[in-house]
Amino acid sequence: MNKSKQLTDGALLTTIFIVLLLITMYAPILPLFTTFVLAVPFVIYAAKYDWKPALLMFVATAILSILLGTYLALPLPFLAGLGGIMLGSAIYRERPPYEIWARGTIGFIAGILFTFVFSLLVLQVNVLDVFSEQLDIAFEQSEQIITQFGMGEVSDEQFAIIEQRLSLLKNLMPVAIVILSIGLALLNQWISYKILNRTSKQQLRFPKFRNMQFPPAIIWIYLIGILVSFVQPDPTGTIAIAVQNIVMLVGLLMVLQGFSFIFFYVHTKHLAKAIPIIAIVVTLFFAPLLLPLVRILGIIDIGFRLRSRMKK
Repeated sequence: MNKSKQLTDGALLTTIFIVLLLITMYAPILPLFTTFVLAVPFVIYAAKYDWKPALLMFVATAILSILLGTYLALPLPFLAGLGGIMLGSAIYRERPPYEIWARGTIGFIAGILFTFVFSLLVLQVNVLDVFSEQLDIAFEQSEQIITQFGMGEVSDEQFAIIEQRLSLLKNLMPVAIVILSIGLALLNQWISYKILNRTSKQQLRFPKFRNMQFPPAIIWIYLIGILVSFVQPDPTGTIAIAVQNIVMLVGLLMVLQGFSFIFFYVHTKHLAKAIPIIAIVVTLFFAPLLLPLVRILGIIDIGFRLRSRMKK
């Protein structure tokens, strides 16, 4: 009976994935939404039956994807399958929600890297080079428009600063991949929680955001990264680029820690629940000014154990 149900669920979820895949490949507008939830069928199946049966589903979806969408469709089942199986298997093993999120992130990173390698080997297209070229074209066009129409006096030094920031943006491609993977894992995990809670009568949920705390070691990683970036002689070298990505990623985690502390403070002081939401919106709106302050708040929260002091 269980084997029969496993096969039935596998066939149903494979069909759902193929429908989502075809919508992603051929429908207008809808791919903006379906692309980000392709992993949900894999999460549901792996959460019920673990990773081994999910691998068979993965193979079936990969073959069907090639038959229905040619070999060009192959990166999509890889991206969805690797991330979804990592999430679902962790749910099956009843791991903590944030650990499930981290495992899913690793799966999606692997899927994105496979997409890059597939594009390079099969399509002879280097995604990183294309991204870099598009940034250069956008910069040149903007420079021409500003010069042509006289939109303010922009000096050569200001153009040089803009070009330097674009160069930094190119170097931060690895951290962009990680951030995208974090978002994909979070979205698919949240949707899968909702579906599993409704269909399997489970009680899966994330802990309150206000209780999220990163380990103190993350501060040392951040500080060491900043020190290395200052003493690095070659700012365009491999080590410098790696350090830039680490500092950027850990800095983002510090920002999340700062927002988490704001939620914790509001809850502890019994203030209006709208305050942290407003704080996030205002911070994002004035990001260059306020994000560093939120990051510092996150560092202080971890380093000086503000929450423990408030509880005492």
